[in-house]
Amino acid sequence: MQESQYIWFNGQLVPWADARIHVLSHVLHYGTGAFEGIRAYSTSNGPAILGLAQHVQRLHRSCKAIYMDLPWTEAQVQAAILETVSANGHDACYIRPLAFRGYGELGVMPDKNPVELIIATFPWGPYHGSSALESGVDVGVSSWRRMAPDTHPAMVKASGNYVNSMLVVMEARRHGYAEGIVLDHGGYVCECSGENIFLLHDGVLLTPPIGESILPGITRRFTMRLALDMKIPIREQRVAREMLYFADEIFMTGTAAEITPVRSVDHRTVKDGRPGPVTRGLQTEFFGIVNGQAPDKYGWLTHVQVPARQ
Repeated sequence: MQESQYIWFNGQLVPWADARIHVLSHVLHYGTGAFEGIRAYSTSNGPAILGLAQHVQRLHRSCKAIYMDLPWTEAQVQAAILETVSANGHDACYIRPLAFRGYGELGVMPDKNPVELIIATFPWGPYHGSSALESGVDVGVSSWRRMAPDTHPAMVKASGNYVNSMLVVMEARRHGYAEGIVLDHGGYVCECSGENIFLLHDGVLLTPPIGESILPGITRRFTMRLALDMKIPIREQRVAREMLYFADEIFMTGTAAEITPVRSVDHRTVKDGRPGPVTRGLQTEFFGIVNGQAPDKYGWLTHVQVPARQ
């Protein structure tokens, strides 16, 4: 990881190396945190953050779902993110806000532990590598399942939920895959370790619905909007595992992964092994907007004022 100069920590910018917490902080022992992954893209008008308001809203909703009252409003968190990106002088970067229960008392009950917030920004390229966006990646269905709706709050980006994601991606890499696809508690396709998933089947773009243990991805939402405006039929529905094997196109979406094509599933090639026209069309529209080469007709971008370098 390429370190930046500052991290925003509970209201102030501190040097990267000084952003520390106590080893008995509640979040380390019980996973009591919520976070976001956000990207700022380089444009001709300077860095622009994709979906800033949507990501900060989801962070607050995640905190609410796990009974963690964030002491900063959505407007204050947005301002802090803009301040951090600006202070670090990024042209483009990944942004990681993390709210968590800090040091107070040890024990599962968290009420005596303060709620803290950090915002880190740092350079980060394509999650699966530049070639993945062009050629696609090989994935496999995981032996691990996504949590059932009445076990963990799957719709929030709670830190503890990501033990599941960690196990999925570690297993995938051991088997030679770039990523793992997780089935839900009923055996239907759910999502990947850190991405939502779309399949083109008989001319219709399918994706698992909200409420089926998926994270309601911001990039997922933006991709669906693009598909609708491009007149691509799209439907949220349960997806049987075997549909992965005869889909015409498959791709994953996420802040880190952006829109990444899937080349094969469980060693079964998707169509002819190359990203299809629907995937390519959505990539073109998406990257045109975020890179500032096409009009931001949806108002997805928030531009950052970065001080001129001396």
